[in-house]
Order: sequence, then structure tokens, then C-alpha cells
Amino acid sequence: MKQLPKELYRAAQVRELDRTAIEDFSIEGYILMQRAGRAAFDVLRSRWPTAKTVLVLSGTGNNGGDGYVIACLALKAGLKVQVMQIGDAGRISGDALRARQDYESAGGIIESCYTDALPEADVIVDALLGTGLEREVMGEWRHVIEAINRHSAPVLAVDIPSGLHSDTGNILGIAVRAEATISFIGLKQGLFTGQAAEYSGEIVFDDLQVPKDIYSAHQPSAYRIALEDYFAHLQPRSLISHKGHFGHVLIIGGDRGMAGAMRLAAEAAARTGAGLMSIATRSSHAANVCADL
Repeated sequence: MKQLPKELYRAAQVRELDRTAIEDFSIEGYILMQRAGRAAFDVLRSRWPTAKTVLVLSGTGNNGGDGYVIACLALKAGLKVQVMQIGDAGRISGDALRARQDYESAGGIIESCYTDALPEADVIVDALLGTGLEREVMGEWRHVIEAINRHSAPVLAVDIPSGLHSDTGNILGIAVRAEATISFIGLKQGLFTGQAAEYSGEIVFDDLQVPKDIYSAHQPSAYRIALEDYFAHLQPRSLISHKGHFGHVLIIGGDRGMAGAMRLAAEAAARTGAGLMSIATRSSHAANVCADL
């Protein structure tokens, strides 16, 4: 797997990246789906190497198609595989339908989903809704996600946890709580914003071997800030330095009964390296502020 890139994209931008790879660079869509399924299966095997039973929950779109590729690979690897189809199977088409047919041709069985209690499994694969979700999750889909979240098995989310908005990271009624999420071609900014941190788990990225040139025409919507990028700017301090070498911060604020923000600002200044802090506030705050700091 590749290191997480800094560039983040909206879902519509990633669809454009996908289209560019298919149309301008003649990469068959089903090849990309197979690569996505392989990358996700590799994460599953490396993260849960002792897993023997895999439960795949597939929707009706390309996200569900990825799920069928994962299920087929798991079947061929000798794992016990259970696949449950969510939504009207008659709506499955294109590459997703081909992936479903390949799974069935390999001897795979597809079951209808019963949402009261999902079967036992060592790992659950969330391949339900993908990045195109724009409205609140309701009905059967909501019941399935509730059942997933009640289950004791860890969850691997394909591209994004179902129910999480790809652009904002907001929860559309309910979302799958994943232990790991693998994102493809472009990192979705919604994996790093809003409420995503509670639902995405460890984030893994795979570019599916698309040409680097496809990114040149698409400006990222945001950039991920990584702490390690700033380590070089944090030079060791001299052993003979003192507080006078590192600046003096004056914090003014805190009306009666409102000392909290001023105290937090002072603590932040101290923790980030200020040599000396002075606080100008009402005398009634002095004892509490000094005690805390």
C-alpha cells in the first residue's frame, strides 16, 4: 500500500479522475475494480491474518462490485465467505454485475440479508453505499448498518464507511463504524473532516496504478496536514538557553466568570514553546489561573 498522499478530493473530482483513467488512458473499468478488490483484500489479510470467516455486505453500485471482487478473492484463498446482497439485485449493472457473476462462477453463494442479527464472522466488509451518497440513510440500509455496528467483528470499509458523506465527513443519519478504511485513486476529504475520525479507523490508500498524469488536470479540494512534515522546523534548543530566548506572550482577557478561554490560550502558548507568559485579567481569576498552570 502507498503512503497517504497529502492531496484530498471531493467525490465528484475522484469520479473525474476515474473517468480520465478509463477514457483517456484506456484502463478498463473492470480492471480498476479488480485492483480495488485486490488492494482491499490485501489489507484484510495483513490486518487480520488469522481471520477464517469473512462476511461481505454488498450494495447495488460499484462499491458493491468491489465487495464481490473481495469475496471472490477470499473464496479462492480458502476462507469461508458469506455474501449478503443489500438492495434490489436487479439494479446491478456494468462492472459491478460482472464482478457478481465472476463470484458466482467461482462457486460463491449470495444470500439475502436479514438485519436482526448478522451471522458470525471474523471480519465484516462494508461494500454498501460508497462515495455517491447524498441523502440520509433510511429503511433497509439503516437497519443493516445498525446490525453491523452491533456486531462484534471488526469492519473493513471499502472506499468510505457507508453513511459518511464523502465531502464533509458528516453522518447522513447513521454510518458504519470501521476499524480500517481503504480509499482508492484519490483520498476523499470527508475521511478527514466532520465526524469521520470516529468512523473511519485506520485509513489506507491505493492509487490502483493509475498514471500520475491523470492528477495534473485536477486541483485538489484540500491538503492533509501531517505532523511529520514540520519536524524539520523544530530545531533542538540549546542546553544553555533560558526563557528569555523564546519570546514573551501577553494574554489579555477574561471578564468576570469568563476565565476559561484566556487560561486555555496561556496553556497553549506554554505547550508550544513560549519562553514567558504574562496574563492580564481580573484579579478575581488570579488564584484559579495560577493553580491550573
